[in-house]
Amino acid sequence: MGPERSPDVQDTMPLHLIKLAVGCDSVKELKARVAERARAARLGRKPLRHVHITRMTPKREAELLDGGSLYWVIRGEIAAREKLIGIEPFRDKEGINRCRLVMQPKVIAVMPRPMRAFQGWRYLTAKDAPPDLAAAARGVAEMPEQLRRELRELGLL
Repeated sequence: MGPERSPDVQDTMPLHLIKLAVGCDSVKELKARVAERARAARLGRKPLRHVHITRMTPKREAELLDGGSLYWVIRGEIAAREKLIGIEPFRDKEGINRCRLVMQPKVIAVMPRPMRAFQGWRYLTAKDAPPDLAAAARGVAEMPEQLRRELRELGLL
């Protein structure tokens, strides 16, 4: 038996980030980009990780790295996520502060949810994050992405 916990102690839920996947038209395309970067890393004998560079560094690092993911908005929908494994602030060649968001190089499709465009990244609470597509109703994950998008727009998904 483990130690008793005080009733006022709550389990923490991971915090996530959400970001636009600029120039990406589908989850399939995002997966291909990440796979290509992973292939290049293997060929260059570099660590297998996917990095996205941002201008601002998240202040809630501990919460993000406690099971958080970076959720990607593709064509106006939250569509996929990658698990965050590191946050690395740095200064670029021009002396500007930047941040590497380091993720496992595995794109996970989520139940699509509409999301308006925004700049930078935003925090996303666990309760507001869409579930993984694999956990959705049977058969939905096997549907072509465009069909899921059309069904969602019609209010059928």
